Amino acid sequence: MSAEEIAAASERLSDELKQAMAVAVKNIETFHTAQKLPPVDVETQPGVRCQQVTRPVASVGLYIPGGSAPLFSTVLMLATPARIAGCKKVVLCSPPPIADEILYAAQLCGVQDVFNVGGAQAIAALAFGTESVPKVDKIFGPGNAFVTEAKRQVSQRLDGAAIDMPAGPSEVLVIADSGATPDFVASDLLSQAEHGPDSQVILLTPDADMAHQVAEAVERQLAELPRAETARQALNASRLIVTKDLAQCVEISNQYGPEHLIIQTRNARDLVDGITSAGSVFLGDWSPESAGDYASGTNHVLPTYGYTATCSSLGLADFQKRMTVQELTPTRFLCPGLNH
Repeated sequence: MSAEEIAAASERLSDELKQAMAVAVKNIETFHTAQKLPPVDVETQPGVRCQQVTRPVASVGLYIPGGSAPLFSTVLMLATPARIAGCKKVVLCSPPPIADEILYAAQLCGVQDVFNVGGAQAIAALAFGTESVPKVDKIFGPGNAFVTEAKRQVSQRLDGAAIDMPAGPSEVLVIADSGATPDFVASDLLSQAEHGPDSQVILLTPDADMAHQVAEAVERQLAELPRAETARQALNASRLIVTKDLAQCVEISNQYGPEHLIIQTRNARDLVDGITSAGSVFLGDWSPESAGDYASGTNHVLPTYGYTATCSSLGLADFQKRMTVQELTPTRFLCPGLNH
């Protein structure tokens, strides 16, 4: 797309939305800049110097899905760390017509080129290159089943491209005790359920009365949701589970490995040390998932479908690569053994 088209999109957006995006970018920048690793430079023994340094992935492609709700926040989550990492080429693909919010977010974060192409064909274009779309080294971003499969396939080809992480249906798990606010818990569950019919939401609580109150709050709030039918479909595969205690809540959560884990208990932070598998954790009544989805500063691109057992949330390191360097002095090289 031309610079003129992107500038025109900016003019159509409200100042309030632009200001909100600026706040989100600032927070994302702060959190991801803090992730920069100091260089490792040690002498493993006299005359043997070993280093670890980082370099940016040279070129990255960002895929942003279309649809009724533009995922401009995903542009911020992907393009901001790419810029901080120093990626030389950052391009974006999205199905036409591209929403004004996506175009402005791309401009705000320094994306160099935006292409009107979506679906599996966009992934192929980024992986192999076309006359107009450049080939990139790594592809980031969510998508439907076809996009996900295309990413998987190109990542397995020598002439293809690396990808950010495996993807699956979105999910949230809430651990709540009797001190939680049922309406807040219900809102957190529904905010994820309305993402799509294949989303899954789970409540774990040792308090049966809390489970009943949350179920009632879900029904009340569901009636007011614009995407109520989508949320209701997701709820069909969701569960409210009563456990014997909070320790069992933590045990089940670790086995499930949720994309989003919300802990609404009296001493929420006390449970964090016991959590071993979760994409992103939200503590207390006043830390809703939507805060992380948009503007707290953490990244909302997270492993799903149990991949939290081995994968991490997206971060600065995903846009970088590590390289080791070693240097031996002549004396050490000529020594009968490096272990002397």
